Amino acid sequence: MLLKDKVAIVTGAASARGLGRATAKLFAEQGAKVVIADLDEQASIEAANALPGEGHLGVAINVADEAQVQAAKEKILAKYGRIDVLVNNAGITQPLKVMDIKGGNYDAVLDVSLRGTLLMSQAVIPTMRAQKSGSIVCISSVSAQRGGGIFGGPHYSAAKAGVLGLAKAMARELGIDGIRVNCITPGLIQTDITQGKLSDEQKANIIAGIPLNRLGDAVDIARAALFLASDLASYSTGITLDVNGGMHIH
Repeated sequence: MLLKDKVAIVTGAASARGLGRATAKLFAEQGAKVVIADLDEQASIEAANALPGEGHLGVAINVADEAQVQAAKEKILAKYGRIDVLVNNAGITQPLKVMDIKGGNYDAVLDVSLRGTLLMSQAVIPTMRAQKSGSIVCISSVSAQRGGGIFGGPHYSAAKAGVLGLAKAMARELGIDGIRVNCITPGLIQTDITQGKLSDEQKANIIAGIPLNRLGDAVDIARAALFLASDLASYSTGITLDVNGGMHIH
């Protein structure tokens, strides 16, 4: 088992068909004690209880709220005494054009994806430093690389591009402490967010531009996260792992 006896936090993981839930499930199958962190405490607890194995935890966290993040960290440490992996998955998107983005839209998207990634990382870094080991996996997006996506507006692309820069800077700073920081840039993945929003014709047009000839599944991202979280990636830090079926080759 690649994550036996490891403690892994996955943010934004309560949604049944999301990237976070698929990642949490795969981590649990690989021996990790998984903390599902999401806005709704009951949904987080139920999601944690549904994972394979025992000893998982569901907690309520607004990742953009420093006090909530710190309180959840203390709860996690009280239960497990260590934190080995953090997957910064929580994020929101809004399909707006550039001139339609208002201050509230900007704040909402940037706060969750970018501020949340910073606050969650700051919360776990002291423990990982003390352990001299840890892996932080940040979920960005192909939209950060190609200048926009299908469902996200320019502010979403900006937030996810910020995640790429933040992760690389953290990797450079934290390597000396044995902490690896890497990013995944998913392409178009079939999740609750995308469910029912594409017509058959739109889907066919998108797939025509993907060399692997299909949309991604949540487990495709989960497998990439497992690689980066585990010792299989022991000499990888500061990388951006593209999981897009060839939608964007650069």
